[in-house]
Amino acid sequence: MKAEQKPPPARFGAVLGTGSGSVPVYSSDYDTADRRELPNRQAYRHYVDGVFMGHKWQCVELARRWMYQNKGYIFDDIAMAYDIFRLRQVKVIADGTVLPLHSFRNGATRRPEPGALLIWNAGGEFAVTGHVAVVSEVLDDRVRCIEQNVHDTVWPAGQNWSRELPMHRTADGGYWLDCTYHDGSILGWVIQTADATGAETDLEDDPALYGIKRQTLQGAPAATAQWLDPSDPIHASYIDLMGGQVLSKDPSDLHAWYCISEPGMRELQRATNVLHRMFLHATNHVLEDDALLARFNLPPALWSRIRQSWNNRRNEMITGRFDFAMRPEGLKAYEYNADSASCYMEAGSLLGRWADAFGCTDGRDPGARLHDLLVEAWRGAAIDGVLHIMRDDNIEETYHALFMKQAMEQAGITCKTVTGVEGLRWGDGGEVLDAEGVPIRWVWKTWAWETALDEIREDLAEDEENLRLHRTIDRATQPPRIVDVLLRENVMVFEPLWTLVTSNKAILPVVRDMFPSSRFLLNTGFELTEDLRNAGYAAKPIVGRCGANIALYNQREDLVAATEGQFESRDTIYQELWKLPRVAGRNAQIQTFSVAGAFAGAGIRLDPALIITTDSDLLPLRVLPDAEFLARVSD
Repeated sequence: MKAEQKPPPARFGAVLGTGSGSVPVYSSDYDTADRRELPNRQAYRHYVDGVFMGHKWQCVELARRWMYQNKGYIFDDIAMAYDIFRLRQVKVIADGTVLPLHSFRNGATRRPEPGALLIWNAGGEFAVTGHVAVVSEVLDDRVRCIEQNVHDTVWPAGQNWSRELPMHRTADGGYWLDCTYHDGSILGWVIQTADATGAETDLEDDPALYGIKRQTLQGAPAATAQWLDPSDPIHASYIDLMGGQVLSKDPSDLHAWYCISEPGMRELQRATNVLHRMFLHATNHVLEDDALLARFNLPPALWSRIRQSWNNRRNEMITGRFDFAMRPEGLKAYEYNADSASCYMEAGSLLGRWADAFGCTDGRDPGARLHDLLVEAWRGAAIDGVLHIMRDDNIEETYHALFMKQAMEQAGITCKTVTGVEGLRWGDGGEVLDAEGVPIRWVWKTWAWETALDEIREDLAEDEENLRLHRTIDRATQPPRIVDVLLRENVMVFEPLWTLVTSNKAILPVVRDMFPSSRFLLNTGFELTEDLRNAGYAAKPIVGRCGANIALYNQREDLVAATEGQFESRDTIYQELWKLPRVAGRNAQIQTFSVAGAFAGAGIRLDPALIITTDSDLLPLRVLPDAEFLARVSD
């Protein structure tokens, strides 16, 4: 007997069936989407009566649309489906009033009911985002639901649900739902109700688990141990920078390491994934609003190019780094460096080598998978030629570039390194060639995009006519510049041009306005408000880098810390003062790394000063089980 063939997916946007409340469920088979009807990301945004539902045809879009069309209310826009479990209210669209929302963990004594939202954990079939479905019918031993972005086949005749989930009752009276995918797990269900009986009252872990502790290795090899390989160019560059085989120039740090708990690590992972989505939502919002985009101090001649980059290369980001303050009172993000690969080498290679050499086996290394994930991301980048690595003649940029080159080459990519614009020359039709005559068509750069913009601002007049990037120059006398490579239309650059918006600190007030209830965001504004004055605030230039030109003010508006730099003339944003935790005399900032838009690892930077800069130390970070972490005391 032949095996039953699985029916093919329906075309994107086809109606799979109609669920409870007469709400259609659509196919989300993106491979069959009509690029003429859906030419860019904007076209995927779905509205009903002018109210944003979500992106076609994802699970969250269906949940919001069902609620709106059947109940008249919606929940706040969220970055990940599993974040719905933490929401506490819905908003009635007609009058703006709010109604209570309660969450019931899988196994709760209140069973799901029609109209409840089932929430899945991130992982397995629903990696990174989790999942949400709408309960349509509850039977004694199973629950039926409607959902999008899972199965894309048309429902059998007469069926009005997407999937059935087994349900059983436990000995203690709880209701337990099983996912039909072996690697999927249901977090629980969310019900709009005023009755909180059986609901989750505390979704947070013990605050003590969100601390950071310093430890010192006992019986470790001497500080003079040779744990790096000077014949390795990456190690040699690092040794040159540090003046020896050390992680810090402070002798007291030679055997020091820092630890966080598993719940702390999960919160960092959750925040990284959620915030990445939030920042992309905000980027989209900025690119739809000329007045808002003008606040980012980007040359108007670039605006159409940035928008084109966003529409065409939305999913081509490789690296990004969030900076966090993690305290028992909460985890807060300072900014998203979406155009930077700094600290990746240390977190993804060097610190693991230190642990092996000095016998640090406590817990686990949160950067252990970083290099492998980079290889995977580069393998998926679909580069079909030589990838030129462009960098300055700088020790730190050297080892960053060499580390990334390893990942690229392991992904099967042929790479060549260009220092500055050394040896570049013009080819036919204005193409830029490297010193050996190879056309430059794919680029990964160590510079921030702002470096190229500085060149534009210096070289071109500010009027619109002269800011045209395609203007003719005398190629016989003028060699190619950085801008001639990075902004040439047939050159694909990593990170994409649109990250100019995402990395700009002007996006921080935008993200805060769009997601005011996020526990990961600090109050931030373009203007200095009374609320910010009362809380204390940080003044930051919108294009500052490496902690330059930041000033911290307390609640009395006394200046408590400041850094110098070259960005003092740039526009400023104001962010609520949320000081770094002080651990054993150092201020500790947690960094998380994203690869291809998802959490990939973490590290820690430390400094006696309140503001972390490019000179702050990167020391080993380990993740400990809860009980072991709580039992530790900082050295």
